[in-house]
Amino acid sequence: PGRQAIFGNSADDHLQVHELDTTHADVTEGSGGAWERLHYDWTDPHRIVMTTTDSNLWGGNSGHTYTLTPRPDGTTDIDAVVVRDGKNLKGRALAAVLGAFGTRVLGKAFDNTIAAIESRNHTPRTANNT
Repeated sequence: PGRQAIFGNSADDHLQVHELDTTHADVTEGSGGAWERLHYDWTDPHRIVMTTTDSNLWGGNSGHTYTLTPRPDGTTDIDAVVVRDGKNLKGRALAAVLGAFGTRVLGKAFDNTIAAIESRNHTPRTANNT
């Protein structure tokens, strides 16, 4: 509940959890006409890999990888890699737009997600966000 408040591109009414375990999940999520089924793998707590297994837009090697590096000051560096291989005309067009403007568009969404998580956990951000 409340996932949409943290992940703006994942509407609560489009979320379906197919399988959930301590180290992985199989989830369909999306919003605004775009959806994907993702296999989440967090067997390494410092690396979360989300592989797209089905989607109305994405195919090929699509997915997300988040590498978390704890810092001595208690903060965490997050390296996010998002791969978008369009599987149809709409997906390829959106992938081209994301290729050109993705850092700005996805970066803003990512910043909003981090701010929402920090707000939920009452932990103010102190690191410089670039």
